[in-house]
Amino acid sequence: MFIKTISLANFRNHTSYHLDFNPTTTLIIGANGCGKTSVLEAIYILTRGKSFRSTDPDIIKHGTPFYRIELEYSNGTKVAATYDGKTKTFLTLDQKTRRLPKKSRYPVVLFEPPDLNLINGSPSRRRDFFNRYFSGISEEYASSISRYDKAMRQRNELLKSDSCSVATLFSWNLLLAKYGTIISHLRTKYTAEINHDLTLVYRSIAENDDQINLNLVTEVNNITESAYLKILEQNQSKDHLLGHTTFGIHKDDFEFIFNHKKASGSASRGETRSIILALKFIEADTLEQTTGQKPIILLDDVFSELDGKRKKALVNNFKSHQVIITSVEK
Repeated sequence: MFIKTISLANFRNHTSYHLDFNPTTTLIIGANGCGKTSVLEAIYILTRGKSFRSTDPDIIKHGTPFYRIELEYSNGTKVAATYDGKTKTFLTLDQKTRRLPKKSRYPVVLFEPPDLNLINGSPSRRRDFFNRYFSGISEEYASSISRYDKAMRQRNELLKSDSCSVATLFSWNLLLAKYGTIISHLRTKYTAEINHDLTLVYRSIAENDDQINLNLVTEVNNITESAYLKILEQNQSKDHLLGHTTFGIHKDDFEFIFNHKKASGSASRGETRSIILALKFIEADTLEQTTGQKPIILLDDVFSELDGKRKKALVNNFKSHQVIITSVEK
């Protein structure tokens, strides 16, 4: 199955836009700022249920009362989303829902220019990258990280208030401990699975004998839910003083090791791009194995950042997928 068409109304800078897709490769060409990435964003919302860029109030075209996007697959199935300035609703199989139903989600691999700076970027950028990666292959992870983030926001708000107490924090501590241990376990599991293939896939791109490893850097390592809860409780006075939660999986980082050294200080620009390409190839394979469906590949203006060898590797690896590419030039 592949995406056949998409239509946008009042979405970003698009008042009205319609596009028919090729079942193999579709190239969207245009100047920067013309709305190419917005098309990929709309696809992502209708396949995954949320934007990879921002929230709905930022997406709606300025001065308009709503946005609406609709996608049609090759089998005739249609998915639509409407935001009226307050509420977003999805329409799938003639049913309206506030969230995109699991049965209506479709696997997607998104590749955008900031990904190429992942290794030398901030820990928060790496966490966001792998949260999206792991959420795509695990509904349990997606649900847990969403609930963890909501609980942490609530706990942090309490920590900044005069009503902060052991009693008011207790329920949020429970939720952070519960979902934090689930996320920690899954991050450890998926990091090990990536490492199983990372060096081999990297070598197929770089054509050398370099060794690549991904390390999960965490203070939440093989602890129980009760132990997690105990640390949160022990830190309450300090957290209240600082106004934020100082312990937890939200402080994790992912460290790339290149030939037994940190890649951030030893890998060249080309080598870092080969590592990211390898990650994307592994992600696509994992999604296909997990879902039984070939993921749709969204490439947002990344070809200009890659040399000839890596462009060729990208095309060859995804030649059996539907690929949608944005670019400023052919």
